[in-house]
Amino acid sequence: MTKPPEPALPSPERPRHADGPRGLRALPDLSYNTHSALVLALTFLAYMLYHASRKPPSIVKRELARSWPPFSDPALLGATDVAFLTSYSLGMFVAGHLGDRLDLRRFLAFGMVASGASVALFGLGYFLGLHSLAFYVVAQVITGLLQTTGWPSVVAIVGNWFSGRRRGLIMGIWNAHTSVGNITGSLVAAAMLGYGWGWSFAVPGGLIALGGVLVLFFLEPYPQYVGFGPSPIEPVNEESTDEEDSSTAGGAGKDRRDAVGILKALSIPGVVIFALCLFFAKLVAYTFLYWLPFYLGQTAIGGEYMSAASAGCLSVLFDVGGIVGGILAGFISDQLNARATTVAIFMYLAIPSLFLFHAYGSTSKVTNIGLMMICGLLVNGPYALITTAVSADLGTHKSLKGDSRALATVTAIIDGAGSLGAALGPFITGFISKKGWDTVFVMLALCAFVAAVLLSSNVKREIPQIIQNWRNCSTNTLSGNADSGVQPLLVEDS
Repeated sequence: MTKPPEPALPSPERPRHADGPRGLRALPDLSYNTHSALVLALTFLAYMLYHASRKPPSIVKRELARSWPPFSDPALLGATDVAFLTSYSLGMFVAGHLGDRLDLRRFLAFGMVASGASVALFGLGYFLGLHSLAFYVVAQVITGLLQTTGWPSVVAIVGNWFSGRRRGLIMGIWNAHTSVGNITGSLVAAAMLGYGWGWSFAVPGGLIALGGVLVLFFLEPYPQYVGFGPSPIEPVNEESTDEEDSSTAGGAGKDRRDAVGILKALSIPGVVIFALCLFFAKLVAYTFLYWLPFYLGQTAIGGEYMSAASAGCLSVLFDVGGIVGGILAGFISDQLNARATTVAIFMYLAIPSLFLFHAYGSTSKVTNIGLMMICGLLVNGPYALITTAVSADLGTHKSLKGDSRALATVTAIIDGAGSLGAALGPFITGFISKKGWDTVFVMLALCAFVAAVLLSSNVKREIPQIIQNWRNCSTNTLSGNADSGVQPLLVEDS
């Protein structure tokens, strides 16, 4: 097992990041706030590029179906999607386990560079004139495995730097990288489509590889390794001796704690329930991710059909709604002090919004845009909350006694289960869309309903505490006490 080097004590002559990545060594000593902002920016960029590199298949679907055998059958287009998402979901469990054991910076950087090469490999089929379905399926399987390096790593890194009451809002804003990546990937792939669909893969692949270089040179996963706080491997606890406390306080503790295993992570209260919930929530989100441009291209909006490039550009507005949804879900969950209730509310509201979008989205472009953005807000909001703040809450659950080395494993379990749903949704859509899109939207609404119902027991426990917290706030407000002292009802408390 490769372990990060033990942090050294900073001094006036020795900058905090003297043992950090090479790029940081060239910078002056940074404050904690500046350093944490840099971590947020780099992890945001990293996962934005991961998602941008996943958008080309959805943008080029219509072009492939029209001019590139054997993809004239939509079911075969769905086969490449399921190849990516199945390998991604299965590989996620391994990647999370590795992320808690390896140097997160190098692990993430390697994944980004290798993912860039594998994304470009799919586009290579265009330049070589390949028409073998097996080639494209294998390329997607490789890409799916390599892309698993991203999510467990970035969530673990951000979880190491940020915790506490405002985690939902901070991670909700930060999680906009998913939608920004989808938007960027859609626009880049659509712009390159005019030069040949192969370029729609080559350019995003090159961008994520360049991002991996930035991560390698400037990202520090642990605040403790640049002189802020105790060792992340052996946290200070009540049972520590005075001698142990003095050694870990400076950040030079011994690495006596192994990373949490998958079975132990599964035993953490809430992990299985939220993993199942994400299975259905992500099924809905990823069906939109992979099929929305194709659906828009086949739908007469205001009596007119649009080109594949135009449909791809219009579809980004779903993700614009998703950005608002992720931030709003994080903010509401912090204010209510309840993650499960927030997720359930969003998923229940998503059901009528899906039917309205399908029924009335074709009346005009303005109506389509408005309803599509509402769907993006309600579908991506809970998906974003579960994969960020909920995963971070569970990855630092009190049963772990302060050990942060479960973050990547817990994140991978939850997102891995979600990715199984993400693989199933687009795959089924490839078959049932032949019978009409009514059936597809019924499937999506049912999945949203199941996702909400799965959290019923958690919501039932949270509601009385939400009411009590509001009463406490009202009492403190009437008594003139500005600070209610109410602590957030995080996942671990429910």
